[in-house]
Amino acid sequence: MSQEVGFPTYESIDMRPLINCRGTFTIISGSVILPEVRQAMAAASRRYVHLDELAEAVGKRIAEVMQCEWGLVVNGCAAALCQLTAACVAGSDPERMARLPDAAGMKNEVLVQASHRHVYDHAVRMVGVNIIDVGTAAELESAISERTAMFLFFGDAGDRGEIPAAEMVRIGRDHAIPTIVDAAAERPDVPNRYLADGVDAVCYSGGKCLRGPQASGLILGKKSLLKAAFLNGAPHHALARPMKAGKEEVMGLLAAVEQWVKRDHEAEWKEWERRLTVIEQAVFDLATVTTAVGQPGRSNVAPNLSISWEGEALGITPAEVQQALSSGEPRIEVPAHGGGFSVNPYMMEDGEAEIVASRLRQVMGEEGVR
Repeated sequence: MSQEVGFPTYESIDMRPLINCRGTFTIISGSVILPEVRQAMAAASRRYVHLDELAEAVGKRIAEVMQCEWGLVVNGCAAALCQLTAACVAGSDPERMARLPDAAGMKNEVLVQASHRHVYDHAVRMVGVNIIDVGTAAELESAISERTAMFLFFGDAGDRGEIPAAEMVRIGRDHAIPTIVDAAAERPDVPNRYLADGVDAVCYSGGKCLRGPQASGLILGKKSLLKAAFLNGAPHHALARPMKAGKEEVMGLLAAVEQWVKRDHEAEWKEWERRLTVIEQAVFDLATVTTAVGQPGRSNVAPNLSISWEGEALGITPAEVQQALSSGEPRIEVPAHGGGFSVNPYMMEDGEAEIVASRLRQVMGEEGVR
């Protein structure tokens, strides 16, 4: 096939593309970029630009579209956390920037609620800082010292901690400490909920809700902080130099940002519900099957269909359904749980709901009809 079209395809290297019924997970390549993003990246790839000038122009345009002080495109949300942490520790001081990740003698502590810790802490710790857990506002205040570089808030855990973002901001401002929010898989709505709370910067993945380039991330917030974050990353020779967002990713994400405020989000939601209805109707009459549509939290914001059944009623377990869908043709990926599995329509493409419904009926069996 690669000889026919003139370039490699997944099939030409024996890869099996999949129907994504899980959501915007990086391990299954996030999202499919919007047509406008694809066009913007192709156009950007044909010309040369100066990247410092590009960051300035794109930052200004993002600020206009997202109604914030400034915007910065980086290599991903984890890169955003790294570059912002570096900016809070070393600022734009060339000597300090060159020393990282040796942060000795600098502000090298990050305070975070214990319930907000997660695997992406590594993007912060790699700057050379120590992460200190707190539980309450009083503990946060008592943990502040001359070494405190920033407060970190994990948006997806916002309802789990005792300290709301706005309270962290208030305490931080009293001590001139910036508050940074990781909102990777959340909706970057306008007006922005976190910027309204007063946070200094909020980070998003470019390849999740925005459906921009997978190797991109978006930072919104204070211009001075974001410019320092830019200096601590590519194309400059600082700690985050390996985290390069090229001109194609930058312009592609700008296109995704512009499309975000144009997209009909209500119509998208209705289409997701329609897809779930198609899939639900394919299995609802199977023995002991129950279905429920749940509403999302802050991340992967789409309705989710849960499909469950009793024990051995269908002669197949949830794990076996998951495996059969994954190994079959076309390949379909769903998350299994104790009594069944779920379907997230968020990243499904047109026509795939009908394919998933047909395959589920085959896998779960006609003999299981009530």
